[in-house]
Amino acid sequence: MKKSVQLVSIALFASVLSIGGYKFFLEEPEPITQQDYEIPWQKENNAASTHLASYVGENSELNFTEAAKKTVNAVVHVKNITTTRQARSAFEYYYGSGDVRKAIRGAGSGVILSPDGLIVTNNHVIKGASEVQVTLNNNETYIAEVLGTAADSDIALLKIDATDLDYLPFGDSNAVEIGEWVLAVGNPFNLTSTVTAGIISATARDLGRSDNQFQSFLQTDAAVNPGNSGGALVNTRGELIGINTAITSQTGSFIGYSFAIPSNNAKKIVEDLLEFGNVRKAILGVTGSDLNSIIAKELDVESSQGFYISSVEPGSGASEAGLQKGDIIKYIDDIKIRKFADMTGYLSSKNPGETVSITYLRDNDERQTDVILDIFKVYQIKDIGIEVTELSEAELEKYGSASGVIINKMLPNSFTKTDISGLVITKINEKEVNSIEDVKSIINNKNPDEPMLITFLSPGGQEKTYVFR
Repeated sequence: MKKSVQLVSIALFASVLSIGGYKFFLEEPEPITQQDYEIPWQKENNAASTHLASYVGENSELNFTEAAKKTVNAVVHVKNITTTRQARSAFEYYYGSGDVRKAIRGAGSGVILSPDGLIVTNNHVIKGASEVQVTLNNNETYIAEVLGTAADSDIALLKIDATDLDYLPFGDSNAVEIGEWVLAVGNPFNLTSTVTAGIISATARDLGRSDNQFQSFLQTDAAVNPGNSGGALVNTRGELIGINTAITSQTGSFIGYSFAIPSNNAKKIVEDLLEFGNVRKAILGVTGSDLNSIIAKELDVESSQGFYISSVEPGSGASEAGLQKGDIIKYIDDIKIRKFADMTGYLSSKNPGETVSITYLRDNDERQTDVILDIFKVYQIKDIGIEVTELSEAELEKYGSASGVIINKMLPNSFTKTDISGLVITKINEKEVNSIEDVKSIINNKNPDEPMLITFLSPGGQEKTYVFR
């Protein structure tokens, strides 16, 4: 019996060995499958990598080469040249002869706007120049004519005698979004155009200028350094969306952000300079201030963003459209108004006589009206170097005057180094002035040999008359 059991055990063991040997040596192994365990961060990274690879391959917005190719030949180097005469004798000095010497006063960049040589740059790049030289990206150099300047907006328009030039089309700066990729293109070293990349960091940025001129800039972290002023800020389609103009740095070099004039504003300025020789400003006919949480609480309004109207000029487009003191402007057309810079930035791209749609709050109820924009009237009294504009009735009441025009800004040739912006002129040559037309009429009809008497009124109510010869 024991022997039989042993024989059966041996037989079973042999069978197991046979089957195991077959499985190990002769049978094809089955593929080994691994359990897929989900690791959250690994899964997300893999998905993001796959998505990014697909995006880079299919979406041209991350490919800067085409935009750069479209742009570099349309950006130029601009030199501000001063000329002086070196007299070798008293005779040459007296008759204004002698050797002519040229010196580079400054340099910057510019953007070609048309194939026949229209170029936009910053006004500060060519300010005070005796001669302006423009060098293209192929090293050809031209003498440029200054067609016009807009010092308030830091824009200058140049023209060179050339044809078939590469140029940049204007894009829509109102469509620019925060986080959008951009290229800053300049020609700072008179070698070839340089390109830096970044994103839009902010829109409608007000730098708080001290000359009472309100600006609305695009802010970018694309590197802009001295010499790039007047260059192009373009989107990834190669469209001009801004003119690089300013950096904020104690050293004068790029520290992480820079600013550009929006293309819609620059386009409007260029068109005005070509058609009228100056810039026509469009206004709503309201005064007021930004809203914030503190002001909103004081005014007992629910909104903490927008433009609060403190007064409406009688007879203005805003008045005719029904806007009132206490209204809060929330949108102009489809542009959201969070602060004053949003409003001025958009209105600076519009022309007097155009109609805009105003969405506003009154008693916390949203309403809408259409406003025909007025023209901001200014006049320059060039003999004494000041610019004046008209006063609203509220401003006249504030000054305690029945008539007058207010000094809007000082001109470079001003009779005084003191900033007297904000003083009111009530009389010229003892004649009352109520408007810009009154000022023009009195000055144009004055005998050039006669002195000019101007009566100034200070915010404190003090009147003083000065004689200008």
